[in-house]
Amino acid sequence: MDRLYRQFVRPNDLVFDIGAHVGDRIASFRRLGARVVAVEPQPALARTLKLLYGRDRLVVVEALAVGRAAGSVDLKVNLDNPTVSSASDAFIKAARGAPGWEGQHWTKTVAVPVTTLDDLIDRQGLPSFIKLDVEGFEVEVLNGLTRPVPTLSFEFTTIQRELAEEGIERCAALGFLFFNAALGESQALVHSQWQDAQGIANWLAALPMAANSGDIYARRTSPSGA
Repeated sequence: MDRLYRQFVRPNDLVFDIGAHVGDRIASFRRLGARVVAVEPQPALARTLKLLYGRDRLVVVEALAVGRAAGSVDLKVNLDNPTVSSASDAFIKAARGAPGWEGQHWTKTVAVPVTTLDDLIDRQGLPSFIKLDVEGFEVEVLNGLTRPVPTLSFEFTTIQRELAEEGIERCAALGFLFFNAALGESQALVHSQWQDAQGIANWLAALPMAANSGDIYARRTSPSGA
């Protein structure tokens, strides 16, 4: 994991971990010397993060959701598998009965406050890297960003491929020029050469359904700085 994120995160960088869950990415970002703002809307997981990182002055935990506008949202909680809890009804509808998603149930609803990435930047500063893992809410989050963040990643699933395509389009509109991807928890980029928006969209469209999920990486400048 550190090897992957070292390409985007340097010592003393600020990182936003949006959908921090139980904090495995936080640990990696801290090992790389970054300051971390960890955002997690699930009350139980946010409490866990505060227990784990409450003594680390370089980690800030915010018990919020992130979206296109400030307000509140109903979070559907999967008590057996909290990492797939979601504020997206469309995501839950797509997951029900889909191959690889059998046995998933969202049985609890919690109203949670919502902020935007722009508001978070106003309060915490401009991050060098944003990691998004918000179970079908990625485009909503990206629609709340207008600031020139250098690099970001967002999760995709093959059950909502069209949503990932919207995410790529939104990133391109924000000025991101170079794209790559990692499958599942491989922690390795798929492409030796970074792609343009159309190239990564074509790759995504050709993925088999069994690929299930992964992350799209977007950056404004090429890895060589060109």
